[in-house]
Amino acid sequence: MIAHRSRRARRGVFLAVMGTLLVAPGCAKRFDNLAALGKHDVVWASAGRGSKDSMPAGNGDIGLNVWTEGATGSLCFYIGKTDSWDETGRLLKVGKVRLAIEPNPFAVAGRRFRQRLNLREAAVEVAAGEGREAVELRVWVDAALPVARVEGRVPEGTVLTASIEPWRVAPEVLEDPLVSGLNYYPGIFGPAVVGADVVVDDPGGRVVWYHANPETPSFARNIAMQGLEGAGIADPLRDRVFGAAMEGEGFVKRDPKSLVSKSGEVRRLSVHVLTRQPETLEGWLAALDAQARATNAVAPDEARAAHRAHWREFWDRSWIYVRGDPGATVRTPLGIEAEGDVVTRGYVLQRFVNACGGRGAQPIKFNGSIFTVDEDGAEGFADYRRWGQGYWWQNTRLPYMSMPAAGDIDLMRPFFGMYSGLLPLALYRTRHYFGHGGAYFPECVYFWGPVFTETWGDKPLAEMAEPYQANPYHRYEWVAGLEMAAMMLEACAYARDEAFLRDTALPFTDAVLRFFDEHYRVGPDGKLDLAPAQALETWWDAADAMPEVAGLRYLVREAGALPASSVPAETRDLLARLEAKLPPVPTREVDGARMLAPAARFADKRNVENPELYAVYPFRLFGLGQPAIELAIRALERREDRGHFGWRQDDIFMALLGLAEDARRGLVERASKWDARHRFPAFWGPNYDWTPDQDHGGVLMKTLQVMLLQADGEKLRVLPAWPDGWDADFKLHAPGKTVVAGRVRGGRLVRLAVAPQSRRKDIVPATR
Repeated sequence: MIAHRSRRARRGVFLAVMGTLLVAPGCAKRFDNLAALGKHDVVWASAGRGSKDSMPAGNGDIGLNVWTEGATGSLCFYIGKTDSWDETGRLLKVGKVRLAIEPNPFAVAGRRFRQRLNLREAAVEVAAGEGREAVELRVWVDAALPVARVEGRVPEGTVLTASIEPWRVAPEVLEDPLVSGLNYYPGIFGPAVVGADVVVDDPGGRVVWYHANPETPSFARNIAMQGLEGAGIADPLRDRVFGAAMEGEGFVKRDPKSLVSKSGEVRRLSVHVLTRQPETLEGWLAALDAQARATNAVAPDEARAAHRAHWREFWDRSWIYVRGDPGATVRTPLGIEAEGDVVTRGYVLQRFVNACGGRGAQPIKFNGSIFTVDEDGAEGFADYRRWGQGYWWQNTRLPYMSMPAAGDIDLMRPFFGMYSGLLPLALYRTRHYFGHGGAYFPECVYFWGPVFTETWGDKPLAEMAEPYQANPYHRYEWVAGLEMAAMMLEACAYARDEAFLRDTALPFTDAVLRFFDEHYRVGPDGKLDLAPAQALETWWDAADAMPEVAGLRYLVREAGALPASSVPAETRDLLARLEAKLPPVPTREVDGARMLAPAARFADKRNVENPELYAVYPFRLFGLGQPAIELAIRALERREDRGHFGWRQDDIFMALLGLAEDARRGLVERASKWDARHRFPAFWGPNYDWTPDQDHGGVLMKTLQVMLLQADGEKLRVLPAWPDGWDADFKLHAPGKTVVAGRVRGGRLVRLAVAPQSRRKDIVPATR
């Protein structure tokens, strides 16, 4: 049950004297964010054994899993990339590099060892030994250039051998089709064959390798099955070439797979990574040469300075540092730790992982991002991820929920870009299948738009009883477009990006709303009859499902609140037409108590979501300052499924309803759970999905943010769900290009700064 005591105890607690909190910048010591950040660097005092002992590094597009191996005296890393898609549609690793060090600096008992993830500079640093015998290595992915770098200081005479270790060495038939496998039905689509990587005997003294996708007949069959041949979708897999070239100062080529360096105090190794599509092998090799030349033309000091500047700007955008009661502890895979430290570490590290994998060609993969590692018994080793290659909307959105408040809207561009880029296909599909306008977005899609092979089923469109996918888990689930439109409008509100609003967000919103306006009939009561329907994947037999009803109401409200001059006349007409015929938010009565319901009618429960609470989040119709909040609180109390892991959003619901202690407990539980098989304390999972689970960390970040700051229209609620025993220093973003920074001591706000100053009038106490 929900702890009402915390809600009552915190009612009305906000500011003792408002004027004492609006501290001018010169009146108090400035908070040193970077000093606080450094306390959360991940430091290990012993060498690792394998890839599950890895730390992440990246530049948003290229990611590394970096680890050491004490037994072999090696530093190793996997290379991931956001667009290294193979011919079966899987997102593969680019490769693996081993830097062997002789003599082994990690093998001497009692010798100093330190491996550190330096968050401030996004680098993994390894040091072994003392004085002249010390070995010091630094691994980072250049923030401005497509290259992974290794810099080392080693004793004279140390031999470094850099080699690649391909595991895709021959064509292979994948036996596990996974749920989103493009060749899910091998009898129809043929076997899922992955070709071998190719190592080039480069005459320039480099180690070069690549993976080249051949013709992909399964792509064409997937399109044909769904009747989308006329949509004009170009094959994004065929003739995709990805790979890398490895070279180094003082390194000479030993064989096609390795380089060796035997002299010099300072050693530098570079791995240039490139994907191009469509491309010939000759074109890819020429482009790789040109890319490497351009990168090498930048002096090392200049490149390092630009890299540091990029990450300083990133860390200066926003922060949250929590200090709990010293006696409040929690058990983690590391032992007993202070809960404030665990929460802060989880927030900081998840934001770092977002930044390392969030600036590429496609959105973040919820099931591992670009940081998957070896999995014993799984096909493809580090290429494996449970649930496969596709994008599930309900999972894909979760790493992005926290980005506006963190000031990281730039990381949302691939996310917005993929879904807005699919709008022409969605419009075509709607007209082709249903004969009317608008656009709908299925739950499960490949990055080029069609639904998964397995989701669609094993019959072509002409043989389907109705033009819906066969998979019943989300056959009538249309919430994806509504949520994406809401997230686009939210990003516009934060950034005041008029061009994005005009060119992307409003056309997308109009298309999604127009689908509902034209797809469903009006019932005898004059309201849309949203049936057949289902409430997420949980209630399969429903009418007027809460996610869609709440989403429609939220979008009509938010788009309708925009300046009339910003909204085209036809969209204003659509909003007015929909507003008049939207069904009411569904409620139900249980034991004499009225509460939010999953749908107006619901039956046949098959999953463990809580769709009734979508009216709290993502569609904020019920919450602090909103009428009838008790309907949402009762629904939360009576929810059938609960937990604080993976994609479960209980923590967010609690915080948005002002339930401080419940949100705290859920958040602490979430932050203390990572995959115990992994050494890095933010490689969450596998939970419902895969390690590192980006949904788990995404919910963690959003929860902590809305415990501190909730934007409600023009209002900014500070500490709406903050525990009495927690201290914090924070800086967060809000709509209207607003920044709110503060200091919390003993659960109370003791310092506040708001920019621009005109927004100070909008700071209001949270009413519960």
